[in-house]
Amino acid sequence: MTNSKKLPKHLGGFHYIVQGWHLITRPGIKRFVLLPLLANILLFGSSFWWLYQRLDGWIQWALNKVPNWMQWLSYLLWPLAVISVLLIFTYLFSTLANFIASPFNGLLAEKLESQLTGIPAPDTGVLDLIKDTPRILKREIVKILYYIPRAIALLLLYFIPGIGQTVAPVIWFIFSAWMLAIQYCDYPFDNHKISFANMRNTLRQDKIDNLQFGAAVSILTMIPIINLFIIPVAVCGATAMWVDHYRTQHVLNNHSPHQ
Repeated sequence: MTNSKKLPKHLGGFHYIVQGWHLITRPGIKRFVLLPLLANILLFGSSFWWLYQRLDGWIQWALNKVPNWMQWLSYLLWPLAVISVLLIFTYLFSTLANFIASPFNGLLAEKLESQLTGIPAPDTGVLDLIKDTPRILKREIVKILYYIPRAIALLLLYFIPGIGQTVAPVIWFIFSAWMLAIQYCDYPFDNHKISFANMRNTLRQDKIDNLQFGAAVSILTMIPIINLFIIPVAVCGATAMWVDHYRTQHVLNNHSPHQ
């Protein structure tokens, strides 16, 4: 099972998503999964219904931007356009769902880390959670501010004929994978008061593994029904990755700077 030693490289980011599905069912963890799960069901259930009402119109708008000399590629560009819309949409709503559920996601990460390491977690009551909520939401805002300028720059690529329908979806997928790795890995890092900049630098040390993790989350977020469970699954998977790869460096060696 998960411990504080680094796992072999073949157990990379994809492994931790599979691990997350198992971890949400652990005794003593399931009750901490409930609130993030409810937030996700409410947001994604309603938002995906809204999206599918408008998807055809958006896809047609994107395809109309294709220059005439590339029309022969339309059979390839249509799925890329669909994927692009889904990627942008699912990340935006994931961000909103995580912002709302962030205090509970942090609590879930804390309790799971305690189980995986055998080290008792702080006795966090409702009052403690309320007191800590402003700091947690501030951290979410830091992530959003990191995301917005980069997302705007990438979205502008979609308005460039040819590039917007071919290269931009690929770049956006990689960017979304990186942002989702940051989003979910940040919960255990933040529980130990590790700065956002330090957390990003740490994730870059294993960028391929973290891109794998984020890519898996991104793909699962686009799948109806499965995406309703993805927030707690991703939090648990990221916490397991923290314990296996990063906890020794930042906690056991006392290298955890405070914000």
